[in-house]
Amino acid sequence: MTATIDKKKYLDLLNTADISPKVIETEEEYDRFLAVAEKLMHKRLDRTTEETALLMLVVKLIEDYESIHHNLDEWGKSTPTEILRHIMAASGTRNVDLIGIIGSSGVVSEVVNGKRNISLAQAKNLGEFFKISPTLFI
Repeated sequence: MTATIDKKKYLDLLNTADISPKVIETEEEYDRFLAVAEKLMHKRLDRTTEETALLMLVVKLIEDYESIHHNLDEWGKSTPTEILRHIMAASGTRNVDLIGIIGSSGVVSEVVNGKRNISLAQAKNLGEFFKISPTLFI
């Protein structure tokens, strides 16, 4: 079930973030959207429904811009482990923070270091923990 977005709160959030929900056309806009995404990622524990909706939109717009202007396809797709490490770095999450989310200290270490694949259950737990789609980890 999708949570209902409070339109007034969402519009206030857009004004506060100083971005317009539109296609990114310049590097300056790209940098501004990246800053908004990073700020929202750091709020993973207390992110509102409206902030989560804005984060999902901003990430999609960033991905679209990157696919056109940064030729990320030439570098190949990121693995789920690389995505996890990036999200952990961006949000200040440490291995110890994931103990109990995806397993014991040893399991966390193996997953983060790429020695163990992320299971479907772990992907679901990571999605809930970071408040993002678990499909990023599959």
